[in-house]
Amino acid sequence: MTVPNSSPDTPSPWTPAADDEALPDPSPSPSALRARLLPELRVGAPIFGACLVLGVLMGAMWYWLAPEVPLVVHGQSVLYVDPEGEQRAGADGTFVLLGLGFGLVTALAAFLYTQRRGGGIVVAGGLTAGGLVGSLIAMFLGIALGPTSDIIAHAKQVGDGHNFSEALQLGAKGALLAWPMAALVALLALTAAFGKREQDPPPYWAGPVVPSAGGPVDELAPPVAGADAGAGAGAGSGAAAAPSDQAESAAAAGPDAPAAPANQAAPVKPVVPANPVVPPPSSGGSSASADQGADSARQTQ
Repeated sequence: MTVPNSSPDTPSPWTPAADDEALPDPSPSPSALRARLLPELRVGAPIFGACLVLGVLMGAMWYWLAPEVPLVVHGQSVLYVDPEGEQRAGADGTFVLLGLGFGLVTALAAFLYTQRRGGGIVVAGGLTAGGLVGSLIAMFLGIALGPTSDIIAHAKQVGDGHNFSEALQLGAKGALLAWPMAALVALLALTAAFGKREQDPPPYWAGPVVPSAGGPVDELAPPVAGADAGAGAGAGSGAAAAPSDQAESAAAAGPDAPAAPANQAAPVKPVVPANPVVPPPSSGGSSASADQGADSARQTQ
């Protein structure tokens, strides 16, 4: 592409020169990325590890608090002692309640641990991943601590007519999300209520403001163009009127008058109205003049 009215040999201004500097690569280098990730990992790793340890505690508490499902051996069959019982639902509910409690505790501990730093995405990520893995540890540990899952072998072991408990199970797998969800909601509430606040930037029109004698100045108020223009026009007219007054005074004084110093203020001339108003004569003055005229006429006679 060539510029109109130019020869083909003339280089186009839109063609970059060969010696132009190349633009820098916006992608960070691996060393810079590593330097930014290491401090974040130092904060998130303790939170994740604490959740794993608490997962072991949650599994032991679930095995201890979950209701048992009783079974009975009847001949060659294994029957439920209470066919309409809700022990299985109670075991799932116990797991959910424990997950909610551990989520609140871990969120509070993580918030206090990172309050001075100001939190961040690494705190939320550590709570989410740690809560989910901790729930899995609690589920597998509770099942391992509970009765065996081989019902036939357990029934042969206890014998006919005896009772035993069914293996602990988590029927609702969605209960695994109770811990991470509760932790995220609690962390969000704590951050919104007691988190570190960042100072809002000043508005674009804010600048160095000199306080006036009339009172305080609102720094956040936008500037008023009319007031500034009026003040500038008034000052300009006053400055222009001062030299003209000095010139008139010099012309009236004559050539022999000494020149006034430059820094001396011009004298103020009285302002005479164009149409002076003459007050009407009062009635008392007219009557006094008439009496004087009559007295002089009598004396003449």
